[in-house]
Amino acid sequence: MTSRPLFLGVLCALGAGLLWGLVFVAPVILDDYPPVMLAFGRYLAFGVIALPLALRGRNRLARLERCDWLAAFELSLVGNILYYLCLAAAIQLAGAPLPTMIIGTLPVVIAVVSNLHEGMLPWRRLVPSLGVIGLGIVLVNQHEVGQLNGNLPAGYGLGIVLALAANACWTWYPIRNSRWLKRRPQISSDIWATAQGLATLPLALIGMALTGWWFARSGSFNFPLGPRPGLYIGLMLAIGLLASWLGTLLWNRASQLLPTALAGQLIVFETLAAFGYAFLWRGQAPGLLALAGMALLVLGVMLGVRVFRNKSAV
Repeated sequence: MTSRPLFLGVLCALGAGLLWGLVFVAPVILDDYPPVMLAFGRYLAFGVIALPLALRGRNRLARLERCDWLAAFELSLVGNILYYLCLAAAIQLAGAPLPTMIIGTLPVVIAVVSNLHEGMLPWRRLVPSLGVIGLGIVLVNQHEVGQLNGNLPAGYGLGIVLALAANACWTWYPIRNSRWLKRRPQISSDIWATAQGLATLPLALIGMALTGWWFARSGSFNFPLGPRPGLYIGLMLAIGLLASWLGTLLWNRASQLLPTALAGQLIVFETLAAFGYAFLWRGQAPGLLALAGMALLVLGVMLGVRVFRNKSAV
């Protein structure tokens, strides 16, 4: 791996992280919408957006084999539907700070799990960047948890469990996705993103249909568009296009260009973006503790990139 693929891979991971950070503010903006409406609405939009893209790339999609489509369904179910259901529910039950902290550990968790399986680097070379990222996560989230002021939401315990489940889903997803793309290098990043959108569409349709049936019986929500239909549709389409399709495309490209252990560390860009968007939404500037944590996150990424660049040079 030369410095050019490394640089392009980091840029793609940065773009994906900036786009994925948007999904953390959606449950806060639409706090009067149940998590199932946010999850299935987002991925229904993702699937619908993938349809015209699939029509344009139908010749390349036709080259995908049955095993590719099974992998796309598998990745869509765990990495899309289950992950965002758990994340949205965790944020609404426990508030944004703690779930964001748990998801924020993904850069360290994914890098550790990847290196355990692939063994690309000796641990003594990987630990410094992971340690700096971990310390940055702690500092940033100390500030965030402090926002609770000791007032724990009623569903705090269940929210923690769901956040851990979301963490497990997204530890598995990038590792599995990266291995599949390296195993099938002939699949382009945009076609693989579109294939995952198509695979997500039937899952989202089934989920939305079951959700409608449930709300029709319980009468607890004004299905299908809720109390703010314009905002709901606009936000779901924006997240479906930007976070789901374009973010997946960029992450697929990063997964093709970078070792999984390094790509895992770069999910820290999603954490940084999520906190940045949260501060913008609140209309407040981050405190010194949060700024120090963010600086450490960036430093940790730089150390990680440097380690892999040096390995390539050797």
